Amino acid sequence: MRFSPASAIQFGWETFKKRPWFFVGAVAILVALHIVNVGITNGVNTLTGGTLEEPNLVANLVNLAISALILIGAVAFFLNAHDDPDRVTYSALWHPTNYWKFFATSLLTSLAVGLGLVLLIIPGLIAMVLFMFSNFLVVDHGMGPLQALKRSVEITKGNRLPLFWFFVLTVLILAVGILALGVGLLVAVPIVGLATAHAYRLLSRAPDRIEAADARLAA
Repeated sequence: MRFSPASAIQFGWETFKKRPWFFVGAVAILVALHIVNVGITNGVNTLTGGTLEEPNLVANLVNLAISALILIGAVAFFLNAHDDPDRVTYSALWHPTNYWKFFATSLLTSLAVGLGLVLLIIPGLIAMVLFMFSNFLVVDHGMGPLQALKRSVEITKGNRLPLFWFFVLTVLILAVGILALGVGLLVAVPIVGLATAHAYRLLSRAPDRIEAADARLAA
């Protein structure tokens, strides 16, 4: 099955247009949660003797823990929004199920990508593509970290170059959102989130959901 970056982005845009203010509201909630995370992390950092320039280990761990809770909610939300955009609600943003698996998977993925970027950048970009769907697999199927990483490598096989260009496109879309005084992220983030969920559904071979998604795109 061949993956088309443009088709995935188109799906994200067409789905966003069905409930634009709803999706803008979802991103606003995520932004608010990140602001709360920054406040909590800074408070912990101050109480444990850290500085703004050099946050200590405790503050960094708190930040990672809360960020993972926000991210797992975002992944669950965009999967639900992809599958049923007309009925998904903001409650989908709360998804602590398999939190520790998700936390470990996110940490391993970040370490692999970070180490790869240090090693002449290209290995990091390769790792980014290979493990692109590991978090989705934890949320969708409850996989453990190593299983999710392995499965992500499997489902990206044969489409890694298109997925790289898809990643580049999503970065450009988010960059445009930032340039639009940051407000553009309220549109860019849901488009990217929905497009990524579509890529995951397509490449993980869920025929019933693929057909439903394609039908919505053609509508």
